[in-house]
Amino acid sequence: MPNRLASSTSPYLLQHRDNPVDWQEWGPEAFAEAERRGVPVLLSIGYAACHWCHVMAHESFEDEATAAFMNEHFVNVKVDREERPDVDAVYMQVVQAMTGHGGWPMTSFLTAKGQPFYCGTYWPPARRHGMPSFREVLESVASTWDTRRGEVEAAGAEVVQRLGRRSSGTPAPITPELLDQAQASLRSAYDGVHGGFGDAPKFPPSMALEFLLRHSARTGRGLDLVEHTCRAMASGGMYDQLAGGFARYAVDAQWVVPHFEKMLYDNALLLRVYVHLWRATGAASARRVAIETADFLLRDLRTAQGGFASALDADTQGQEGLTYTWTPEQLVDALGEDDGRWAAEQFEVTPAGTFEHGSSVLQRLLEPGDPDRYARVCDRLREVRAQRPQPGRDDKVVTAWNGLAIAALAEAGVLLDRPDYVQAADACADLLRDLHWTGTRLLRTSIDGRPGRGAGVLEDYADLAEGLLALHSATGDPGRLDDAQHLLDVVLEHFADGEGGFYDTADDAEALIQRPRDPTDGATPSGLAAAAGALLSCAAMTGSARHREAAEAALTTVAPLLARQARFAGWSAAVAEALVAGPAEVVVLDRPDLLAVARLGTSPGAVVVTGGPLAEGRPAGAAYVCRGFVCELPTQDADRLAEQVQVAPSHRRQPPGGQAVAP
Repeated sequence: MPNRLASSTSPYLLQHRDNPVDWQEWGPEAFAEAERRGVPVLLSIGYAACHWCHVMAHESFEDEATAAFMNEHFVNVKVDREERPDVDAVYMQVVQAMTGHGGWPMTSFLTAKGQPFYCGTYWPPARRHGMPSFREVLESVASTWDTRRGEVEAAGAEVVQRLGRRSSGTPAPITPELLDQAQASLRSAYDGVHGGFGDAPKFPPSMALEFLLRHSARTGRGLDLVEHTCRAMASGGMYDQLAGGFARYAVDAQWVVPHFEKMLYDNALLLRVYVHLWRATGAASARRVAIETADFLLRDLRTAQGGFASALDADTQGQEGLTYTWTPEQLVDALGEDDGRWAAEQFEVTPAGTFEHGSSVLQRLLEPGDPDRYARVCDRLREVRAQRPQPGRDDKVVTAWNGLAIAALAEAGVLLDRPDYVQAADACADLLRDLHWTGTRLLRTSIDGRPGRGAGVLEDYADLAEGLLALHSATGDPGRLDDAQHLLDVVLEHFADGEGGFYDTADDAEALIQRPRDPTDGATPSGLAAAAGALLSCAAMTGSARHREAAEAALTTVAPLLARQARFAGWSAAVAEALVAGPAEVVVLDRPDLLAVARLGTSPGAVVVTGGPLAEGRPAGAAYVCRGFVCELPTQDADRLAEQVQVAPSHRRQPPGGQAVAP
């Protein structure tokens, strides 16, 4: 019999509607029931594409005896972290403080006031690798609650007090020297052998790479780290060598074996990185990966309504890698003896395998010596793979992540001459405007054309504003600029903390045990960094001093983090590079050739427009470049414009007439 999740709009919650656990959604009713029954709340947080969430569900939440114990001793609440990032952020902070690490599935035991007193992540059904079983944890927590309830409640209150005392440090100005220090910090943490930062598991450092691209444009330092990392990620198994798109992370330090879920936000952010890398270097491989990643978004994640789905599942029929891995024998079966053996060598598929059961994830460590044969083999392998069982898709449309996709597709469309990408971004923006915008506020999600119930958080407003500004630059549509300004007005009115920074939830959002605020990047840019970036771009496009001042004030609050842990503040550092560089404000009027040159500029955070407030009173037929309220002379010369906006040498050429033009 379905539990109380049966009416949810969340795909993750619906995965648990038939559990024998009497799950219910987050809300005051659950805590009122806990108070009435005198039991703790068991809060379980995860998301639809999470492999270990599925594992714990199968092992524990589908077990009748475990469920019966949970139902007797707890009020059980399920939360989709993608629908309620505010709830997730608050309790993840506690988990990390208590255990030294975090992740999903996340389990927290709370008082009826929402105060956490014991937390963890995955627990197995039986003792394993030094971990207690989930049943042992449940029994211990229930016993402690029954016998020492006063101590437990006091401990929960103390946790909340400690959360309120956390500080990011004293605000400091953004200077070139601070950003030089951030680059040096990243270089010291860099994996010079395999690329990226840290050891296994290794995540794509999208925000840090964007900072390094901008830093290299200003200083000439950092581009080598971006090139190495992007090459390593795209050649390993974390990248889908047949159909494009990146998996969430690699379980090893060499980028060989992925955790197979594919997230919208990763691919949107990485699309932008690879497009910008191509813009900076002209590298054909970066252009190929960008196109394949954009095509993946449109082919595999686009919904019937024009938005983009959240993710493809890590599992296929409960098994990781079932869709994507190959053995040498499977390649021969699909391609024939000669092509099969050639493909095994080309894709690093060995008898021993790189994954489980002798299977391998395809890699592309060397460029194919026979491109035509390679293309033919890939076409055939895609056909064969399409006949296999496919991973499930989380069709939930998340505002923030769709905003990231809009920005990436709009930029990729104009830079790579793919109007279909811009059209897809435009259609997505229409959906969010019509379905996620209530007229005064944003909603966090929708699914199948039905709006969700969760309120938008800071990253939703900021990332969507960023996407709309990129779309305005790509299309010239003044409505996109107007909509972005409306979103940023809400940010300034309802999310500001009065000290230059921002909270992650609005001032009239549901009150939690703490109002969440986190300046560090996670899998996506922090809400503060995203807001600062959108505010700065909006200021550059409109001349608004208010927006620029707000962006600069927000960045000063995160300056201590840049100095200490640049790896976890890459997007703030990238926005800070734009602030230091101006950013450049480029207006091009009725000169398509100059517009193409302007868009290839690498000047950090530069905005390029063909109309709007910056164009007022300017004669047509020229390009205008300004920085910090100071303008250079207008130009009609492509060579001069290329110098002003720092077009990379790889994108300049000299035709017979001698005038530099974009390729």
